[in-house]
Amino acid sequence: MIIFDTSILVAYLRRGVYQEKVAGIHDLVRNSSVVLAELWRGAKEPAERGFLERLEKNLPVLTPTGKNWTDSGRLLARVNRDAGFTPEKLRDLHFDVLIALTARSYGARLITANRADFELIRRYQKFDLEVWETART
Repeated sequence: MIIFDTSILVAYLRRGVYQEKVAGIHDLVRNSSVVLAELWRGAKEPAERGFLERLEKNLPVLTPTGKNWTDSGRLLARVNRDAGFTPEKLRDLHFDVLIALTARSYGARLITANRADFELIRRYQKFDLEVWETART
């Protein structure tokens, strides 16, 4: 089972990248409610909203559990102690931590183009991660 991170779906939708890689996925694909929320927040065009509606209709949505939420706060507290990030950076990381913890809870592989943030998170909590290099168009 796999979950695509926001970085993959934005590049796929807006720039048409990762088309072949996405088509080559034969695992069960699931949505993350956190990824969907991020995508809806930035959806400007009717085509983007239509794409999101189709995603919601055609793929099951995995949602963070209560434990994922509390664990995300604990993980970010450790990151903050170690790295001393600004409150803004911690806030930006929070959704990524929730996506990672949700994938872990369901035994899903998370596919992202956001190497730095997700490899940082994985130093604190193991989860199945695959990083696709940023596609150039």
